[in-house]
Amino acid sequence: MIAAARLALLLAAGAALAGPAIAAVSGVMPGVEKPDRARQNWMLKCQGCHRADASGTPATTPAMAGLVAEFLTVPDGRAYLAQVPGVATAALPDDQLAELLNWTLYRFDAGHVPADFKPYTTNEIGQLRHKPLRTEAAQVRARIIADIRSAGVTTP
Repeated sequence: MIAAARLALLLAAGAALAGPAIAAVSGVMPGVEKPDRARQNWMLKCQGCHRADASGTPATTPAMAGLVAEFLTVPDGRAYLAQVPGVATAALPDDQLAELLNWTLYRFDAGHVPADFKPYTTNEIGQLRHKPLRTEAAQVRARIIADIRSAGVTTP
C-alpha cells in the first residue's frame, strides 16, 4: 500500500513537471530565457507554499493555476504579482525573478495571458520589488480580485 502511494506521488510529480519541458521545446514562453532554470527556481522558491501544480494551500497560500494571468487584465494587477512578499523578497537576482514570473504565467495560466502581454523585464522587477507589499498584501489582492470580477474576467 505504501509503495503504491509512493508510485502515485512520483507519477503526479512527473506529470506536473512535464508541462514546462513541452512548453520550452515549443518556444511559447516569451521572457523565459532558460525554462529549466525557471522551473528549478519555482521548485526552490515557490512550490513549498503554492505546491507543484500551483494549486496553493487553502487558508494560507492562494492558488495560481488557471488564474494568475487574470491579474494582468486589471490596473495594479501586474505590479501586485511582482510586489507580493514571496516574490519581492525572493533571494533571486532581478533577471531570474522576471524570468520566473513570466514562466509562472505561461506554465500555470497560459490561457489567460493577454495577447498583448509584455514579459516582465529585469528593470521592471528591480523597481517593483523595492516596494514590496507586506501586511496589506491580502487587502490589495481582495481589491484586485474585485476589479477582475467587475471587469467580467473569470474570478480567481
